[in-house]
Amino acid sequence: MTQRSINLQIIITAFLLAFILFVFQYSNIDIKIQEYFYNFSTQEWLWSRKEPVSKLLLYTGLKKTLIVFALAVLFTLILFWKKQFVQKYKAGMIIIVLSSIIVPSTVISLKNETNTPCPKNIEHFNGKYPDIKVFDSYPKSFVQKGKIRCWPAGHASAGFALMSLFFFFKKRKNQIIALLFALSIGWIMGSYKMLIGDHFLSHTIITMLIAWFEILIIAKFTQRRAVAKPTQI
Repeated sequence: MTQRSINLQIIITAFLLAFILFVFQYSNIDIKIQEYFYNFSTQEWLWSRKEPVSKLLLYTGLKKTLIVFALAVLFTLILFWKKQFVQKYKAGMIIIVLSSIIVPSTVISLKNETNTPCPKNIEHFNGKYPDIKVFDSYPKSFVQKGKIRCWPAGHASAGFALMSLFFFFKKRKNQIIALLFALSIGWIMGSYKMLIGDHFLSHTIITMLIAWFEILIIAKFTQRRAVAKPTQI
């Protein structure tokens, strides 16, 4: 991807971020979609957070796998810096490592400050919190003991950080495959959290856009050239 293409992608992604924030702030789309995942009769979510296999595969196990992957790329960069393969693909590897750190860190920082409740927390789904969106203020009558951390989707951020794999590959076909793979992982992680009542749809969409925006910024300042040799993967 050329610098011009990256700049265009940055502008488009920033616009989409603003658009999605506006749409979900002034609509009930999140609530309407989340209602499909909640049984009001039994007061239970479609998927149980206590189910051990899905928790292992889609939460703890997947999270640890992504951490191990990022560390493997980092150690490969450090230990084999002078190797031909690393020299050829070091820009892409650096983008992967930086994205694996910066994307989740940004999302976690936002979660710590936004004080937005999860679906499971709000009164509509038998929780104790009012339905407060990210730019809303809590009613003066509502007493809150401490900040709640739910916006945007933190778990999916590690999956969407894999979109950085796009910049590792040189051939267009492989870039598209890498991007689709990363989006699949991110949405699998995000969908799981929706099914157990931990996140609204908008939380995951915002995390995806934040991830791509930051990956583009990282790529812009990491890649000096985007011209690939035909022999590169």
